[in-house]
Amino acid sequence: QELLMESGGGSVEAGGSLRLSCTASGVTYSGVCVAWFRQPLEKEREGVASIDTATGSTDYADSVKGRFALSLDNNMKTVYLQMYGLKPGDTAMYYCATAFDCPGVEPEQYTTDHFDYWGQGTQVTVSS
Repeated sequence: QELLMESGGGSVEAGGSLRLSCTASGVTYSGVCVAWFRQPLEKEREGVASIDTATGSTDYADSVKGRFALSLDNNMKTVYLQMYGLKPGDTAMYYCATAFDCPGVEPEQYTTDHFDYWGQGTQVTVSS
């Protein structure tokens, strides 16, 4: 069974940076879609970014475009979400998830039921 584990969350001041990791256990990211979602306290989970591991194509929500960047490790087991210029509005639990393919819509429109496997999440807190 595919297991995903997020790491790299923490507390930073506004303008700071963090790098989140999503590591697969037992499988490699070979041709699947890996997405990051976030869920602020008492709000809905929202799509943030995705990478098609078959093509390397990435997509980002407007709210993070130009500040967040996805990359795939050469071992095809870890996807990184590099976050720059963090804002208090980025505070949330961040989750990674995988699906057979990336939805053909903007990340803001992703639905959780498209994705098959999920990690437990890692908390990101940005103070002003």
